[in-house]
Amino acid sequence: MIEALETLLLSLADDDLCMGHRHAEWIGLGPILEEDIAFASIAQDETGHAQAYYQILTDLGLRTPDEYGFHRAPAEYRCAHLVELPNFEYDYGFALMRHFLYDAAEQVKLQALRNSRYDPLAGLAERLLREEKYHWLHAQTWIHRLGRSTEEAHTRLKNALQMTWPYAWMLFEPLPYEAEMVEAGWTPPMAELRTRWLELIAPILQEVDLFPPAPSEEELSSLAGARSGRRSPYFEDLYREFTEVSASEPGAEW
Repeated sequence: MIEALETLLLSLADDDLCMGHRHAEWIGLGPILEEDIAFASIAQDETGHAQAYYQILTDLGLRTPDEYGFHRAPAEYRCAHLVELPNFEYDYGFALMRHFLYDAAEQVKLQALRNSRYDPLAGLAERLLREEKYHWLHAQTWIHRLGRSTEEAHTRLKNALQMTWPYAWMLFEPLPYEAEMVEAGWTPPMAELRTRWLELIAPILQEVDLFPPAPSEEELSSLAGARSGRRSPYFEDLYREFTEVSASEPGAEW
């Protein structure tokens, strides 16, 4: 069962680690000062949340957070491909839409995980939800604001959604050992969580005329395997960046 628990926690931690790094790339580049600060703060939170998930495994006698974060081979990561995508041409519409879709998924997952039968995970989920509510509020606010503003803003959000939509669905790709996780009461099935996610985001996107149809099975199949170690073409550069310090200073700690 330890492999199942590790897989579950790494899927959560690795997502947050990479998302934190991608958000941090906006430091100094935000369109206004407040957004520069907001993304820096969210990036710091996500990285801290990754460390907290890793720490649960460390407390079980497994690797340290530094080892999990920076000293694994790429195929050992369990992150979704959505968080690996680069900030294409630093389009803020793309950054906001990914932020919205990702933090909606976090809301759904954490709300479910606070009822987990694995007490350390339930307790952590309860704590993280208190911080994540501000991320979710920030994301909703900007989707509402820009989705109802100019034609250009709406078009840029629409283009960003088209690009990220199938990737976001795969935040809920079935996990290895998922049957064991569900039977143990650690998490609901990913398919059930995806349904809750769609119920959360649909009214918001429909209000600004942005809600698209479901991705095709062909699109989803092309993105499968991330939770089993299949990395996207973008992971290599991302991995090189976030392991740069640990590679140059092997004894460095968070």
